[in-house]
Amino acid sequence: MKIIYVLPALFALLISVSSCDKDFEQINTNPILPVDLDPVYQFSNAQLRSLYENWPYEGEIVQQINTPYAGALEGGNRNTVALHTSTGFDRLFTDPIRNLTDIISKIKDNPEKVNLYNMARIWRAYCFQILVDTYGDVPYTEAGKGFLESIFLPKYDDQEVIYSDILKEYEEATDALTQGKDIVKGDLFYSGDIAKWKRLGNSLLLRAGMRYSKIDGAKAKLIVAKAVDPARGGVMASNADNAFFQFNSTYTNLWGSMLNSTERANMYLGKPFLDFLKDNNDPRILYIAVLYKIPSNTLATAGAANTNPADQIGMPYGYNESTILTSPDFPGMAGGAFKYSQINRATVASLNARAYLVSYSQTQLLLAEARERDYITTGTTKDYYESGIRGHMTQTDNLYGASLNITPAQQDAYLLEPEVAFDPARALEQINEQYWVSSFLIWGEAWANFRRSGYPQLSPINYPGEDPSVTAGDGFIHRLIYPLKEYSINTTNVKEAVTRMGGDNLGVRIFWDKL
Repeated sequence: MKIIYVLPALFALLISVSSCDKDFEQINTNPILPVDLDPVYQFSNAQLRSLYENWPYEGEIVQQINTPYAGALEGGNRNTVALHTSTGFDRLFTDPIRNLTDIISKIKDNPEKVNLYNMARIWRAYCFQILVDTYGDVPYTEAGKGFLESIFLPKYDDQEVIYSDILKEYEEATDALTQGKDIVKGDLFYSGDIAKWKRLGNSLLLRAGMRYSKIDGAKAKLIVAKAVDPARGGVMASNADNAFFQFNSTYTNLWGSMLNSTERANMYLGKPFLDFLKDNNDPRILYIAVLYKIPSNTLATAGAANTNPADQIGMPYGYNESTILTSPDFPGMAGGAFKYSQINRATVASLNARAYLVSYSQTQLLLAEARERDYITTGTTKDYYESGIRGHMTQTDNLYGASLNITPAQQDAYLLEPEVAFDPARALEQINEQYWVSSFLIWGEAWANFRRSGYPQLSPINYPGEDPSVTAGDGFIHRLIYPLKEYSINTTNVKEAVTRMGGDNLGVRIFWDKL
């Protein structure tokens, strides 16, 4: 009896298993789940996600913003190591580099995607330039290949070797962009405009070439000559060529979101930056600086916004939230916040403010320095210098979308200010001071150019308890340290990089920043 009942049951089970095996793939495949990503969508996402700032460091190193606090806000305000602020490293590798590497891999042999392919190459090089400028040696040749080649522990490449390849990518990819081929409508900068992309690629090549001015002028000159060559498309020619993101009430500006919410009572304008604006009667101060009656409140309830330049006061460096009370000219407290000037939340830090990455103004100022150094022979240093200043003052129809315009008359008056009026004896200093102002809110680039040029001539903050590597150096942070997780996960490779660079601390210099 037992055998009679077991055999039919076993036979039925075998039939069932066979049937399941036969349709296994179909049954276990989600018919609506995408098996691949549209590379245009990936590119748009990579562009947007490349907008980042290591803000507790970069803006404070160049002394444009100040936060006197410890904890989540600590970093450049105290010249200390803050392990929780590895934003740039994590974000750039996790999002844009991974997507851009995937795009390049899957369309490299597709002649119908030649422009998307080369835009991805340019923007991947841009992301890596930020990483090298910030950290030094980073994964490069094996980066972003976890899915493609199962490389989950990428080796770190020598920073100078990476830069050489970045230069190649900028040049080759820019030259390969082709009118009449694919139009990348998902491009967030120019909707696929090839002429503007060529000018962006060349402007980035100019920026990278100028990084060599401190260590190899001859090499810098060769690179800059390629960048400005009109036969290759030239560099940014007007504010219409700016690379920026336009935010709105749905997709809000990163800085606007923070400064209108959790950080509204925590961030102040640095005294050196604000003093520079005030001392030179800079009309941009009306859009940048503000004193709110109740700084800790939301914009709607913060009270009157005082934008009178004469009333603005920047927060000095070298203090914490307690010792700042004893600083000279301490303005007092209001609603749990300090009465120092803040970034204007209705203009430069509004929710819908533009976020700039590469600008015509910066490009003109780099050309001014290139002309001054005889890297180029066209134009005059003075003309490029003044164009750079005017370019920043007119970056939008009204700077940063504010309600007041900087008129041509105001621009003219500023260019006649004693410390601003072009002086051949102070050309390099003046050009790079203005690059500092032009790079407000583009703090990674402001910091890179400060290290390269040595301008503006800022004083070290000398914070008690600052990192020993800063004290032993010139008093400034020259790079950021690697995230702790790299030591716990990619141990061998990160240690090899640290040995090659001579340490992993704030005082180690990037190759183009050598003394």
